Amino acid sequence: MSGDPERAARWFDDAAGPVVRPYAMTRGRTRSAAEEKLDLIAVVVADSADHRTVADQTLSPEHIDIVELSRDSPQSVAELAAELDLPIGVIRVLIGDLLHAALVRVSRPVPPAELPDERILREVINGLRAL
Repeated sequence: MSGDPERAARWFDDAAGPVVRPYAMTRGRTRSAAEEKLDLIAVVVADSADHRTVADQTLSPEHIDIVELSRDSPQSVAELAAELDLPIGVIRVLIGDLLHAALVRVSRPVPPAELPDERILREVINGLRAL
């Protein structure tokens, strides 16, 4: 049965290309030390002058893609996952690796709940004007 070409064709699709499981990209890891920083709207930025990624043999192609995309323009974690067609969990682990290697930095927008109240800001402005 294993020599039947018709049966083998049902289990293999030439158009699919090489298939790599997400756990293989992260070497079996499901979490990153920087996970608390990496929500969906966290913005990843790579230094445009730092080109160490090309020479770094320890980085996977996905690591390099993340650096290149975030070097061109800042990208959110969600945007990187969509652009690279990878699960969010995988992207978080890979970005964590890049943070540890100091190849990218992550900034998070200030949540609206932490922004100062507009009324207080107006009072401060009025107080400064009164000086």
